[in-house]
Amino acid sequence: MYKFIKVERHGAVGVIALDRPEARNALGMGLTIELRRALREAALDAEMRALILTGRGGAFSAGADVKEWATGKTDWPDMNWVEESLRLVQQVNDMPKPVIAMIEGAAVGAGLDMALACDFRYASKTAKFICSYTNVGYNPDCGGTWLLPRIVGLETAKHFVYTGELWNAEQALDNRLVSHVSAPENLWAETLAFAQKLASGPTVAIAQAKKLLNASNLRSLSDQQLEEVLAGKICAKSKDHAEGLAAANERRAPRFIGA
Repeated sequence: MYKFIKVERHGAVGVIALDRPEARNALGMGLTIELRRALREAALDAEMRALILTGRGGAFSAGADVKEWATGKTDWPDMNWVEESLRLVQQVNDMPKPVIAMIEGAAVGAGLDMALACDFRYASKTAKFICSYTNVGYNPDCGGTWLLPRIVGLETAKHFVYTGELWNAEQALDNRLVSHVSAPENLWAETLAFAQKLASGPTVAIAQAKKLLNASNLRSLSDQQLEEVLAGKICAKSKDHAEGLAAANERRAPRFIGA
């Protein structure tokens, strides 16, 4: 079904893995197209209630496939990679369910931007992070200048981008770039456990909360409150809201079904 990615299911948790290890999972046009398709399918899959995005072969993603750019050789000559990569990062950010980036090895450039668009970043102690754009005399162009300051703060984002420094996992954790750091042998188990916890929650409410939080600094308080009321009307119609109220009244743990 796919040539450049692998898709798996672990109960209600989906896993999309970039699978171009020979290119350190660089985002060539073929991989980008396949990844966008897999994300569309994940967004529509009601039984998938959380998603892990990762890379195989010891790297998360080396970012843009500069070799493909240099040669101009592609099976998709009528498509623009920059436009597709922008849409890719937007898709990850807008995914109506929790997304966790599981990062081994390097997350570079556009690959880092894709990780920033996830809700959480779980990293191996071997992970490395670099913005890289300024190192080649270019500016970040896949949404990183919007995402990064919201995660690490404006001044730290400027330092990271201007200097083109490489951060190891501990530096990334200290600067809040990642949510959690694991020993390499524990990364998968710890990431999956967290994803399963999220997948067992009230999926409709989480989707509405994500939408609200992602846009919270773009609105005034009063406008945000109005959006909360509208989101609440959607949640109020869900089976999980009814279950949550019943569980509270009966003093038991809720059993959410994601609907």
